[in-house]
Amino acid sequence: MLLTVLELIGVVAFAASGAMVGVTKRLDLFGVCLIGVFTAIGGGVLRDVLLGITPPTSLTTWKYFTTALVTSVVVFFAHAAIRKLRREILVLDALGMGLFASSGATIALDVGASNQAAMLIGATAAIGGGVLRDILVNEVPLLLHRDLYAIPALIGSSVVVACAAAGLGSNVGLVIGTVSASVLRVLALWRKWNLPGPRVVD
Repeated sequence: MLLTVLELIGVVAFAASGAMVGVTKRLDLFGVCLIGVFTAIGGGVLRDVLLGITPPTSLTTWKYFTTALVTSVVVFFAHAAIRKLRREILVLDALGMGLFASSGATIALDVGASNQAAMLIGATAAIGGGVLRDILVNEVPLLLHRDLYAIPALIGSSVVVACAAAGLGSNVGLVIGTVSASVLRVLALWRKWNLPGPRVVD
């Protein structure tokens, strides 16, 4: 139950951030909903495909797709008011990233994946939707050129694996992993932390 609730919160957060990108790009209602839904469930679909869970859970149960679609529609019609909540949306996006990283690692461990695979699949679940969003709007994925995003996701999924190895319950790992990844992401946004880029030589 906790895993489902956390994933639905993550779906809302990702769908809202993705739909806002669609609004910024001046897409129509279908385009905004498409971007919102892909951002929300894309990472989960990639996770399930990598784990051999077919068809993906996000496509076989109504709650994930419907939650993402409804959120996207709300953003489309209320984007003027939602745009004023930019900081809150960024925090929600960070929370969604942490949720998907920890839940992705937990699901991977539950189906028998190795520790290394669970860490990488958890991080993929967290960043996959954002990568698909940026590709659809013809942008270089943000995680490749600015902001710490993949690193917090990888840390969050690693914390889940470490908690499982220590014999702690899966719920403990979910909470600690989510908090770790989300807090690090928020700190990176606040302090403008970035990984170093290449020196440009004239």
